[in-house]
Amino acid sequence: MRTQLFFASTLYGAATLAAALDDGRFEDADQRLLLVSNNAANPETTPALDVMPGFERLRGRFDRVLSWNETIRPFHPGGWSPRPDDAPLWERYLRTLWNLGDGLEDEVTLVLESIQVEPALAVARLFPDAPVEVYADGLMSYGPTRNKLDPLVGSRVRRLLHLDLVPGLEPLLLTEFSVPSEIVPTAAFRAVLAELAEDVPPSVTELPRGGALLLGQYLSALEILTPGEEEDLHLRMLRGAAARGHRDVVFKPHPVAPARYSRALEKEAGELGVTLTVLSAPVLAEALYERMRPALVVGCFSTALLTASAFYGLPAARTGTELLLEQVTPYQNSNRIPVTLVDALLPDLGTDEGTGLTPRTVPDLAGLVRTVGFCMQPRVLPELRDEAERYLAAHLSPATRRYFKRRRLTALALPGAVPRQFAFVPRNPTVRRVARRARALKRAALG
Repeated sequence: MRTQLFFASTLYGAATLAAALDDGRFEDADQRLLLVSNNAANPETTPALDVMPGFERLRGRFDRVLSWNETIRPFHPGGWSPRPDDAPLWERYLRTLWNLGDGLEDEVTLVLESIQVEPALAVARLFPDAPVEVYADGLMSYGPTRNKLDPLVGSRVRRLLHLDLVPGLEPLLLTEFSVPSEIVPTAAFRAVLAELAEDVPPSVTELPRGGALLLGQYLSALEILTPGEEEDLHLRMLRGAAARGHRDVVFKPHPVAPARYSRALEKEAGELGVTLTVLSAPVLAEALYERMRPALVVGCFSTALLTASAFYGLPAARTGTELLLEQVTPYQNSNRIPVTLVDALLPDLGTDEGTGLTPRTVPDLAGLVRTVGFCMQPRVLPELRDEAERYLAAHLSPATRRYFKRRRLTALALPGAVPRQFAFVPRNPTVRRVARRARALKRAALG
């Protein structure tokens, strides 16, 4: 028996799988199973993807839908992985539980997302002889593998399926294992999204067409921003949309974001004379593109910004990426590539002149991404050093320096680093103490 086991934790990811299946990107199999994981911090209070509006449109592409949360309960998917000695027992148990067969001729192929971290990494470890295919459901595929992956897992990956969110740009993910990448056709993906949009709740069908759509991400939960900074970011989105003449605005908060974010926006909307609708229904942003055809999409660095621009031809603008480029720590944080791409490719809502908000053209975008990727993971991608040196020598300028930290360049001995004779200054405790004292005196004098 040949089984394909598809793993998904988001509706966007499940839609990507459905599009790949529709386009014939997978070989025939005796059974296709979808293993659903709810990775929310509190999965008991957050709906899993298989109960979200539109999922029933996808269910028929799979023979069965399984729950990873139920399988490993009471453990949390994001924090559990089998002990090496227990993995054979778990594999035997799962083969029996899911009717996968237990003979040498019973083949299982894994199709996983985010293979470098749990829970997908745990599933890969539980089936040590299974070939693996990886699919990417966002902008992170253009960045390097987040962690150094065990060769016993990475060497089993046969290909990387990804959406063409940035046409012409090749992913860096898993290139250290020479994994070839393959594009899931945009037409197939949009067809699946159109299906999902047929089952949106009534609150979506009543939204004003042609308004501005604001996308929240709940970055404070990731400890990238403070709650206050994130609330201010949403207010900047609203003010920017109003300044461009939009009187109907829809805010799509992150499903688990606190309600006070919405209340602050409602208060600001009243002062600006804007009609604000806060959408609480758990639907994809792309379903909103299908149903309300917004005249403007605004966000920070959500993948949905580039699906709006690249797949739907909708005007999209960013807000707050300049802050995120500073706040995303450590430098190798996997959110850095999405922030870099959105910052480089989309216009700034507050500062770019005119109303067209057309996407930007970036000289040598691939060089920029590969250089940032090398700076993030030099041990994973050491072969990119020469290319990074050439890019920095040719392109480092005030416009591109925002994507690089001088201290990082210094640590890697790359062009743009702190001169060697001054390299001690940022880490010298005496210099730092004097600088803090000088700043305190300046604040006191201004106060």
